[in-house]
Amino acid sequence: MKLKAQIPNLFTMLNLFSGCVALVFVADFKFDLAFYFVCLGIFFDFFDGFFARKFGVAGPLGVQLDSLADMVTSGVVPGFVMFKLMLSEDVFGTESYLPYLGFIITLGACYRLANFNIDTRQSDSFIGLPTPANALFFCSLPIINSAFYDDNFSGVVYNKWVLVTITILSAYIMNAEIPLFSLKIKNFSFSKYKLQLFFLALSVLMLLFLQILAVPLIILVYVLLSILDNQLKITEK
Repeated sequence: MKLKAQIPNLFTMLNLFSGCVALVFVADFKFDLAFYFVCLGIFFDFFDGFFARKFGVAGPLGVQLDSLADMVTSGVVPGFVMFKLMLSEDVFGTESYLPYLGFIITLGACYRLANFNIDTRQSDSFIGLPTPANALFFCSLPIINSAFYDDNFSGVVYNKWVLVTITILSAYIMNAEIPLFSLKIKNFSFSKYKLQLFFLALSVLMLLFLQILAVPLIILVYVLLSILDNQLKITEK
C-alpha cells in the first residue's frame, strides 16, 4: 500500500479526531474550544479532498471515510451543541425532553451525507447547505451569546421557539433542492469565479469587523447569494 495513497485518509482521520475532541468539550460546556476543534476538523476535511485529487488517489474508501468523519464533526457535534444549549439555559424546563430535538440537526446531517455520496450532481457545486457550514453556524451560537451578552440578545438566541425553528430549518436546508455555489476555485479566472471571489472578500471583511458574530451571518449570506444567483440564471435563460 503506497504511503501517498494514505495521506488523504490521514487527514480524514484527523478530521474525525477533531470532532471527537470537540464532543468532549461540548460535554464540559467549553463551547469555544469545541468551536475551534470543529474549525480544525473542517480544515482537515478540506485537505483530504485536496490531496486525494492532487495525488490522483480518490476512491470509494476515501469517500466513505470522509462521510463518516463528517458525520461526527459536522453532524453529531452541532446536534450535541444544540442539545446542551437548550438544556443549560433551561429554556424548556428541567423536566422537559424537548432539548433532544437538537439532534434533529444530526439526523438531517446524516441524511445529507448519505445522499451526497450517491448524488452525481454535486461534483462541482452543492445542492443543499453543506454540513460543515451548518456545523459552524450552530457551534458559533453559544460563543456569540457569551461575547455579546445582554438581556435582549440572549432573549432572542435562547427563545425556545427560535431554537426549535432554526433546528428544524437547518435539517431542511441541508437537504433542500437549493443549488449553492461551490468555493472550489480551480483557476484564477475573475469572470468565471467573480461570485466566489466576492463572497470570500466579503467574508474576510465581516470576520475582521464582526469577529465571531460574522460566522452565522456568513452562512446566511452564502445561502442568500446562492438563491439570488439561481434567480439571475433563470432570468437570463
